[in-house]
Parts: sequence; structure tokens; C-alpha cells
Amino acid sequence: MANSFSKEERVAFEDLLEGFQDALVLSRNVSVYNTNQTEMARSNDTIWRPQPYIAQSINTTPGTPIPGYQGMTQLAVPATLGFSKTVPWEMTTLQLRDALQEGRLGDSAKQKLASDINIAIMNAAAGLGSLVVPIAAAAGDYDDVALCDAIMNEQGVPDYDRFMALSSRDYNGLAGNLVGTARSFGNMKSDKAYERSHVGMVAGFDTYKMDYANRQLAAAGGASITIDTDGAGTQANYTPQATSTSVGGQINVDNRFQTVTVSSSTNVRAGDSFTIAGVFAVHHITKQSTGQLKTFRVVSVPAGGTSLVITPPIIGAQGVAPTDAQLQYKNVDVATASNTSAITFLNVNTAQVNVFWQRDSLEILPGRYAVPSDAGVAVMRASTDQGVELVMQKFYDIDSMTIKYRLDTLFGVVNKNPEMSGILLFNQ
Repeated sequence: MANSFSKEERVAFEDLLEGFQDALVLSRNVSVYNTNQTEMARSNDTIWRPQPYIAQSINTTPGTPIPGYQGMTQLAVPATLGFSKTVPWEMTTLQLRDALQEGRLGDSAKQKLASDINIAIMNAAAGLGSLVVPIAAAAGDYDDVALCDAIMNEQGVPDYDRFMALSSRDYNGLAGNLVGTARSFGNMKSDKAYERSHVGMVAGFDTYKMDYANRQLAAAGGASITIDTDGAGTQANYTPQATSTSVGGQINVDNRFQTVTVSSSTNVRAGDSFTIAGVFAVHHITKQSTGQLKTFRVVSVPAGGTSLVITPPIIGAQGVAPTDAQLQYKNVDVATASNTSAITFLNVNTAQVNVFWQRDSLEILPGRYAVPSDAGVAVMRASTDQGVELVMQKFYDIDSMTIKYRLDTLFGVVNKNPEMSGILLFNQ
């Protein structure tokens, strides 16, 4: 006979789900893609999600033939249901005499799973966000956040649905600025900052306080590393492509990353951020130079040799006949090409990583377990507004008089476009 949940347990599960949904602070501010679970099971839980097209226009005269039609390259990135999180616990029949214990354990499980989802989203932004804003001083000024707004505007990131998550100390530093510069009680902005360290909307970003934040170590790669940006080579002339041909036929290509060769990769770490001399960011739509050096992130450092995997790729569209794809997705202006362009690291001091993003850059993919309900285990399941599912199971062992519980969730997180998300580092 299958175990079943009591009415009290079902009510407790509903309360648990409500609290779980409330704790999903970051997941409410990213896009959601609900997958077909049958297709995911048949594709190793991986689906390719499209990136936005970027088109090019030409000058024409009505009545005359168009001189040439462009090929459009659709870029996509792999998204995987890569997080299968479980909180298991057990209680004896003696412990169950105190019904409050069961509720407290459920609250603890809910809190941990919500934290796992928030951390996964934060890691996607902190690890791959390529827009880097280093600040020399500690947090405490509107201008710090305004620089994040500027770097997004200059590169054509949509100016709506922007979010920022800051470490507690940095968030409170901004709140202190509000109190110090607007100390006039009766002003709602100032009152909230003083009473609850609340910042709210700043420079176009909805801001949130994190009780945890990643830490980025100081770059240790040295000050004399160079890279070849000469147009004759491929270092600054990456060519985006939708697919490539291998032994098995055509396969999709992830164009978020590029493997480059540098003069030395010694002590360079994943997460390091840098600029390249003479390589300036452009507005992604107009292709006009912003006059600001493009920022890049190190994704990984292959063992041996002098290679780095970076994001985003360096798409300079240099040469006599750049491809349509290079023109469409050009993201840099190589003002001074050189085979020894200097790399300058931006994370000069160890610091907490504050993240900012545009909603469409980050995406959560809710998954689903096909748990049988007639196999002797009691099962309850429910989904949040974002589609993230919680599954609670209960099993009683008659020999040990122990009840085993487990709370599960399955999901994936993907940073679809690192050039629409970034990090804010203080004390640099």
C-alpha cells in the first residue's frame, strides 16, 4: 500500500512552496523558457536557445535593383538542465512527536533549494558577464551604478528590465550615500535608506541586496602579456557561424567563446577581466566606436601552452572582404592593430563580485521529474510562478520506524549573451 500525506502535511507543503517562491529573488528577474521534457530526455537534457539577430542596412535608391542580399546568421547557445538539487532528511517516530520539527526541517530544505537557484543565476552572470566596471574606491556613490548604465547604453543593450545584485557591504554603501546626500526626513528615498538600508531603483537598475556574493581574486598574470590583434590573423577577426561540419555532420557552434593565443598564460585565472590596447567597444547596432576599451573575461585556461578561452569573441570585421556574419555581429573597433597589443587586467585587487544584467541575457529552464505516484512512496508536487517545480516524497521504513523525506528540484540556467550582463568591482 502506498504511503500518503496527511492533510496537515499537504497544508505545510503549500506553505513551504509559498515561502520557496518568495525566496527566489533572482529567478523572478530573468527570462524563463519552459522545455518539453520528453524532448529534453531524448537530447541529453540540452537545448539550443537562439540569440538575437543583428541586421545590417544598406543605402538604396527606389527603382534601382538592390546591389546584393546579405546572408543572415542565426547564433544559438546550449542550455542544459544541469542542476538536480535534493535535500533529504529522515525522522524517527520519536522525533515526530514534536510536529514543529518537521516544519522547521521543511523550511530549511526550502531555503537551501531557493539559495541553490539564486546562486546558479548569480554564477551565470558573475562568471560570464563581459561588461566590466572597475571602481577605484569603495561603494558609495550614484556614479558607480551610472557607469554600469553607461556601458550598457553605449553597446546597445536594451534600456529596460535591468537588474543589479550587490553584496551586502556594497549595497549598504550605496544606501549610506542616499542618507548622507539627502538627509531630509520625510523624503521617502532617504527614509527607506536610513531605516532599512533600502536603495531601490538607481540609474535604471532595480537593485537587490545579496547575503552572499562571489569573490574575484586579484589578477596574477603579470603586466607584460600581449596578444596579436593584427588584421591579417584571426585573433581579432573571429567569424561567427551557426554550424560547423565534423565527422558526424553539421553541429551547432557556441559563439560566446573564443580560444586566443597570448604571449603567456602563466598565473592567469578563470574570471580575470581585461582590456586590449587599441581594441574599442562598438555599439552593436550602429557599429560606431564608443571610444571605450572593450572588456573581456577569461573563461578557462587550457593546461599547457599559451591559450586562453575568453568571452566575448573579438569580432573586428577587419580585412578587405569581411563576411556578412562578421559585419552583423562586429563588437569591436581595432583602432591600432598590432601583433603585440598589451593586455591590461582590471581586477587588480580581490573583491566581491556585484552583478548586473538585462533580463533577456539570463534564462532559467525549469525541469520536471517523472516520479511515479503508485510505487509505495507518497509524492506531492507543485510549481512556482516561474515554472520551477518542487517535488516532495515520503517513505516509511517499518523496520527502523523511520520516515524518510526528500525535496527535489530540477532546473537549468544559461547566460545567453555575456555582452548583456556584467560585473561591478569596487576597490580596484
